[in-house]
Amino acid sequence: MKHNRCSEKFIALLVVMTVLLIPSRLFAEEPSYSTSLGFEFTTGKYGTGIKTDAIFMPFTVAVYPTERLDFSLQIPYVYQSSSAVVAGEFRGMQPQSMGMGSQSVLAAMGSMGSGTGGPGPRTTASAANVDKSQNGLGDITFRAGYIVVPEGDYLPGIRPNFFVKFPTADKNKFLGTGAFDGGLAVELFKWFGYWLTIGELGYAVQGKSSVLAVKNYLYYNAGVGYQIGERLRPMLMLKGSTPPVEGASAQLEARLRVKYQITEHTGIDGYVSKGINTSSPDYGTGLAFCLDF
Repeated sequence: MKHNRCSEKFIALLVVMTVLLIPSRLFAEEPSYSTSLGFEFTTGKYGTGIKTDAIFMPFTVAVYPTERLDFSLQIPYVYQSSSAVVAGEFRGMQPQSMGMGSQSVLAAMGSMGSGTGGPGPRTTASAANVDKSQNGLGDITFRAGYIVVPEGDYLPGIRPNFFVKFPTADKNKFLGTGAFDGGLAVELFKWFGYWLTIGELGYAVQGKSSVLAVKNYLYYNAGVGYQIGERLRPMLMLKGSTPPVEGASAQLEARLRVKYQITEHTGIDGYVSKGINTSSPDYGTGLAFCLDF
């Protein structure tokens, strides 16, 4: 109970800090909006000995009051072929905007943070139910970020951000942990001609769960991309975390990611991935369609 209360206080503190630290003058500009619909597939055993295929379909709405400030809400549908792991923890692409001209480069690249929290050892599903497939609403996630230091000639852009995950997934179906989670991270980005380098380091606090023996963890990602013309940007990324579950190993996976701007307001974002450590998916792929207003 003490761990759960600490997690709830941490998440409440994130929300209060956001309200207090964002000046009202930031909302004076005309806001812009974006929506995206994604499809992700992952497969692996995650150290459980049971293969689990999972589908994650996130619908994301993002608001950009300025080029430096962003908010987003993600509502996912999830499917898993077994109950050996928590399917909602497979999330990872979470695209937001395809606006390649915006200062919010990492917001445009999509948040890569909380998706590193993975399933690790088996859930509490019984032997009779572990092979049963499940599907339904996943955990809804709210995110906010602000570029405190815009990119300069020599210094990288710096964007602190946080997320709060609401336990809307059915824990009895093992589609979620049944607890609130939250996290803080700092992102860096820098252009070198046509080359883009990005990185993020964050810390996630997980609420007490009766489904998995979860624990707090560090997460990170780093990548390099190359801008080809005005529309195409391939990227190579590494993302991982310390063990998010008791008895699990650290997570690490490599991703080849491609973003293509179809028009000024529409784009697609896709990736293929290969897990490196046991607790990561063996393979994964994803595709999202994005619309900016």
